[in-house]
Amino acid sequence: MTGWLLAAPDDRAGTCRIFLRLLALIYLCAFASLAVQIDGLVGPEGILPYGELLEGAWRQEGWKALLLLPGVFWIDASGTVLTATAIAGALCSLAWLLGRFERAAAVLCFALYLSLFHAGQIFLSFQWDTLLLEAGFLAIFLTFGASRLLLLLFEWLLFRFRFMSGVAKLASGDPSWRDLSVLDHYFETQPLPHLGSWYAHHLPHWLHSFGTGFTLFTELVVPFLIFLPRPWRITAALITIFMQLLILATSNHAFVNLLVIVLCLLLLDDRFLRRWLRWLPARPVPVASGPLHGLLLSLSGLLIVVVSISAYVTFVGGPEPPRPLARTILVAQSWGLGNIYHIFPTMQTTRQELVIEGSSDGRNWQPYEFRYKPGDPMRRPAFVVPHHPRLDWLMWFVPTQDPRQQYWFNRFLARLRTGSQPVLGLLEHNPFPDRPPRFLRVTAWDYRFTTPAERARTGAWWVRHRLGRFPYVPPRRP
Repeated sequence: MTGWLLAAPDDRAGTCRIFLRLLALIYLCAFASLAVQIDGLVGPEGILPYGELLEGAWRQEGWKALLLLPGVFWIDASGTVLTATAIAGALCSLAWLLGRFERAAAVLCFALYLSLFHAGQIFLSFQWDTLLLEAGFLAIFLTFGASRLLLLLFEWLLFRFRFMSGVAKLASGDPSWRDLSVLDHYFETQPLPHLGSWYAHHLPHWLHSFGTGFTLFTELVVPFLIFLPRPWRITAALITIFMQLLILATSNHAFVNLLVIVLCLLLLDDRFLRRWLRWLPARPVPVASGPLHGLLLSLSGLLIVVVSISAYVTFVGGPEPPRPLARTILVAQSWGLGNIYHIFPTMQTTRQELVIEGSSDGRNWQPYEFRYKPGDPMRRPAFVVPHHPRLDWLMWFVPTQDPRQQYWFNRFLARLRTGSQPVLGLLEHNPFPDRPPRFLRVTAWDYRFTTPAERARTGAWWVRHRLGRFPYVPPRRP
């Protein structure tokens, strides 16, 4: 049995090579996106300086902090090093994409992204970041050679991401998932809509209901097809890819949909792909049959399966794991392995946006305009995939008034008061280029998409109404 699992598949050599190149491309996009914002987010003059967290972790945990916060920034967490790390990751990704130093590049990409993942703190707490980490970890083994066990671990990762997200939607108790009304609100209230979101929002209700049901079908039923024979496996891949293309057409979700599509390619085989890609290389992926490789892969696979199942049982309300297992889960997930997924378990029915304004005299106020999140009602919602503007995304969570969100938001406002250049660089423009404002205020607004008639009459994409001063307004729920 072990020999069969570690044997190379005979039908997916070209598929694996394409997968590795496309994964390198996604790494490149992720690193490049971070390079232009990481200093403002967590540099010494950023919103949440990573150096402060490292110092506190060392005082509290000692050497154990190295296991919980692995990375290169224990040596230096300056803004220059943070940015240089993201640039180095992009260069490694590019080398990998071009087929140079593939194995070394795969290891470096994983190590550098893991470092940035921890440095980013709440700004890199998104589930596609952990999805990329685990896919990148498994890809290191794939550069040495394919095996049935390795492909099964990739399939397990894709299954978890899809199926866990579907279960979370039903388990949340949100009535909009159960009555199939989610898409009546989603396009308008998602974190970062784009132009396609406006058009999708105005589709008929029956199509929204069908789309909601189709979403649940693709997350609760289709994932099981992954483990069935070839026709079913290919069907699962095609349905999932089609779903990701629909999401791309209507949402800005960084690189996650592209990454899911790339993972789906491993469900296909060379015979299927050659129908569309006549140039598919015939050169096989080398077979890694050495005992050390097999041992490391088997141990890694066992760890991933045990950690992911145990963590999910606890997440859905099961018993707490024994202390040694709980510690193992914590350390494994700190290294990007065995995470759980629950994309959009609840749906918002209204959109609350925050407008930050500054004033030098307390009478004349000027807004700080963000690059991508809704602000000026006349500005067209932008398509930014695969870029992930982390600050704009996190602003969507602040109206919940959750203490964790309030903490970083207050630190953000403090940086605006001091005129931090790295933080101001995350915004569209600085309305106070000479000196920081003496006063700041935050107001909450209710936003909704214009109707086609309103859009034709005014040219606006949004209609907004003032709710009051933040945080002295009701928090957004959920």
